[in-house]
Amino acid sequence: MDYQQIIENIYEKVQQYRQIGKQADYIPALEKVNPDQIGVCLQTLNGDQYQCGKADTRFSIQSISKVFSFAMAFALEGDKLWNRMGKEPSGSAFNSLVQLEFEHGIPRNPFINAGAIVVADILLSHLPNPESDFLDFVRCISQSETVNYNFSVARSERSCGYLNAAITNMLKYYHNIENDIEHVLQFYLLMCSIEMNCKELSKAFICFADHKKEFNYANVHLTASQVKRINAIMLTCGFYDESGDFSYLVGLPGKSGVGGGISAIYPQRYAVTVFSPRLNEKGNSVVGMKFLELLTTETKESIF
Repeated sequence: MDYQQIIENIYEKVQQYRQIGKQADYIPALEKVNPDQIGVCLQTLNGDQYQCGKADTRFSIQSISKVFSFAMAFALEGDKLWNRMGKEPSGSAFNSLVQLEFEHGIPRNPFINAGAIVVADILLSHLPNPESDFLDFVRCISQSETVNYNFSVARSERSCGYLNAAITNMLKYYHNIENDIEHVLQFYLLMCSIEMNCKELSKAFICFADHKKEFNYANVHLTASQVKRINAIMLTCGFYDESGDFSYLVGLPGKSGVGGGISAIYPQRYAVTVFSPRLNEKGNSVVGMKFLELLTTETKESIF
């Protein structure tokens, strides 16, 4: 499979979509990002790497970080994790208060905001140095020691993060938060602020593509079965309330973020990341969605 030629051809095809949508302007720091960028990197399990466009440009990964925090929490808690959250698609907005109240403080899954905030609380309860331990894990799986938090982005989100604060308070009301509310919220936003590029994200996600062996990186130990289940949650819940469409159009487990990134895996073959900041109304990259749809269509490689 000539992946380099394929991604270059698709890169040209998606240019017509680059003006559709808008970046996440409700977060002041992300409003300033150049919305017309497109970057792509595909990393195979055997170490080959193919890239196009702004593959070296770092961006705020936002909710893509929830895969990494969930993996750490799952390694620490195992199936006890599911006492505090579900495994089902949300079917509503990723920051819905109504759904959280209706379900008495139990988030639908670990990838909506409420679920990821509970995951942040779990990490705070277990890790001796949560901020540095999480960063060390991401640096390890991405094979990059220069990956870092963007503290200005985290502060920017906190300055207008009233809905996330409300979610955290509601979780505390329903006894699903153990630690200090402000500490949990700030740690959650800090994890979302990590900046990575397409190459680093693809290297990080390739660790989840090899789901037939145990996962052991930076003191995070997952069984092959747990890695398989992380893939399952990515497939069903990784794209907010557009997860069904992504599964239908693309057919890969993955995770998106409102920074404009999408990372996905074809198990036992490759991980791919696309970056383009303009989002659709569901919060997913317009170009990223189209690029990955064309990729699995042209290669005829998907999990289905």
